[in-house]
Amino acid sequence: MNKRKTVFVVQSAVIAALYAGLTYAASMLNVAYGSIQFRFSEALTILGAISPAAIPGLTIGCFLGNITSPYEIIDIICGTLATFIAATLSYFTRNVKLKNLPLLSSFFPVITNAVIVGIEITVFMPEGFKLQAFLINALQIAIGQLVMCYGLGLPLYKVIKNSKLDKMI
Repeated sequence: MNKRKTVFVVQSAVIAALYAGLTYAASMLNVAYGSIQFRFSEALTILGAISPAAIPGLTIGCFLGNITSPYEIIDIICGTLATFIAATLSYFTRNVKLKNLPLLSSFFPVITNAVIVGIEITVFMPEGFKLQAFLINALQIAIGQLVMCYGLGLPLYKVIKNSKLDKMI
């Protein structure tokens, strides 16, 4: 394996480990799963605007983080799919910036999780899927995602860019 591929694999692995670890930390505080979630790991989704290594890193990290989800295999599949889609879209829109911030890249984790995880959670409700319940679940998930992606993720982006760490990522 050449040096470039090795660096890519190592970066992806570190991102995956950080994402999973931060998800488990949120789980210990009971805010990692469900319609009201504040996963600290979602701040890392901004890395999709910095490096292509974030796509597999975030995806694998989400897969590992969802292993302990009370929604079991459906969350492992749906949550991981939402993260993969968001990370990919974030990477491809990384150059769309407002005041040097990738605001669009930060939006994709919000919208994909609100829709996909919102549907997932609503399907598991005792009364089954109802549009009003979905809209409430999606809104609650979107609020948590907004706090993490914009409230923590964008400051993380600025720190990485200002410290030149993006050259290492």
